[in-house]
Amino acid sequence: MEPAPGPQEKYHLITRNLQEVLGEDKLMAILKERELKIYWGTATTGKPHVAYFVPMSKIADFLKAGCEVTILFADLHAYLDNMKAPWELLELRTRYYENVIKAMLESIGVPLEKLKFVRGTDYQLSKEYTLDVYRLSSVVTQHDAKKAGAEVVKQVEHPLLSGLLYPGLQALDEEYLKVDAQFGGVDQRKIFTFAEKYLPSLGYAKRVHLMNPMVPGLTGSKMSSSEEDSKIDLLDRKEDVKKKLKKAFCEPGNVENNGVLSFIKHVLFPLKSEFVVLREEKWGGNTTYTAYEALEKDFAEQVVHPGDLKNSVEVALNKLLDPIREKFNSPELKKLTNAAYPNLSKAKPAEKGTKNSEPENVVPSRLDIRVGKVISVEKHPDADSLYVEKIDVGEPEPRTVVSGLVQFVPKEQLQDRLVVLLCNLKPQKMRGVESQGMLLCASSVGEPKQVEPLDPPAGCCAGERVYVEGYEGGEPDDELKPKKKVFEKLQADFRISEDCVAQWKQKNFLTKLGTVSCKSLKGGSIS
Repeated sequence: MEPAPGPQEKYHLITRNLQEVLGEDKLMAILKERELKIYWGTATTGKPHVAYFVPMSKIADFLKAGCEVTILFADLHAYLDNMKAPWELLELRTRYYENVIKAMLESIGVPLEKLKFVRGTDYQLSKEYTLDVYRLSSVVTQHDAKKAGAEVVKQVEHPLLSGLLYPGLQALDEEYLKVDAQFGGVDQRKIFTFAEKYLPSLGYAKRVHLMNPMVPGLTGSKMSSSEEDSKIDLLDRKEDVKKKLKKAFCEPGNVENNGVLSFIKHVLFPLKSEFVVLREEKWGGNTTYTAYEALEKDFAEQVVHPGDLKNSVEVALNKLLDPIREKFNSPELKKLTNAAYPNLSKAKPAEKGTKNSEPENVVPSRLDIRVGKVISVEKHPDADSLYVEKIDVGEPEPRTVVSGLVQFVPKEQLQDRLVVLLCNLKPQKMRGVESQGMLLCASSVGEPKQVEPLDPPAGCCAGERVYVEGYEGGEPDDELKPKKKVFEKLQADFRISEDCVAQWKQKNFLTKLGTVSCKSLKGGSIS
């Protein structure tokens, strides 16, 4: 039997691979006296994806270090965060999370009997907790509450009061779960410092805070439940995993914003302590890496090809997902999954006797709209009114797009610009050049006609998904069928607001960084 680790070894296990620790001295002092009590909470909103393996591997580290670990299913938080989980689905989603998180832990060999599982509503509706919420609200400023939730609570044009309550509840959880420390992603930092500032004002102790790095998604931005192309779902079929990895941004030699490399670094290496690049013998055969830095160096020097890297990740990832898929193949869990996450973009059955009933809903989530960066702009060789642009949309190769903007937008204003591109129209030839997307622009209503490309928020990355408020979760069609006229039907309700924000039926076009807009064409159309 191995001897129990000492305080220094426990500290190493607890803090390895973390981005930041607040309260290091206090952490070490506790470890010299007793085992650390720690909790990790997850709001039961969108479906958990493969990046959740990052906190799972840290939970394994905590258990190796002898910690007493609590996992909180924060159901009430899910409702407060702009109703990401509707009240009627709250119980179902919490049950889904309980099952899928336990399946993930089992798939990496974490013993469930050593963990304590708690739901937020088990104690957050008690008289004592509710009184503390009121006490906290009497000392917290609106400014601090809003600032604390800025990285976590969904940011919308007209925020709800519930979003201001969210950070306070998370702070109080530390006291009511009777823990020494809270663990989360570095995006929680403002909530953690909020807790450190305000819990002592209620007479409660300041806790230690441990922060994981945020894992970039497959498009290079944060891996997110609301961006389908940025993440791999835990229940995705093998063919879906292959498809998403194939589309992932993984430019030869580029190690910056490389979602595939980041996934290996933050998920696969911590779980297995090695990674095998699978290759045919004629390309050098398989190579086993026991240090991530060596793999990154070889990729930067183009010793490792993006195709081999993606194929190797696909094999390793499917080994992790297979036991989870098998567990969720039971009739009971299939039923739970469908009930917790009903597909709102699916067809509603046509009423009997109704003429011209459509077999499916025409909703904005069916459009694959992404942020693009214009790499080059040239005049069309056979049409004076057309540009031919090369636009990066987070795929291995830029797309060729033909647009009729010559009369309206100077070439130099398009070069290197961030734009908004509809990516799932059927490709069509325009004067002999195949166009693989539509650059979305605002147009003036009257004469003379004015046209302005839509602008994503500053700081967006090429490939980030653009969605309509309230339709974040649906899967876009692989390709819009021209005969169905899905885009045309939706486009009829596209408008520019009086604030120059792009909208569908008065709901904003959004990315995770904010609203999509145009420069000046208030009340215009979008095409």
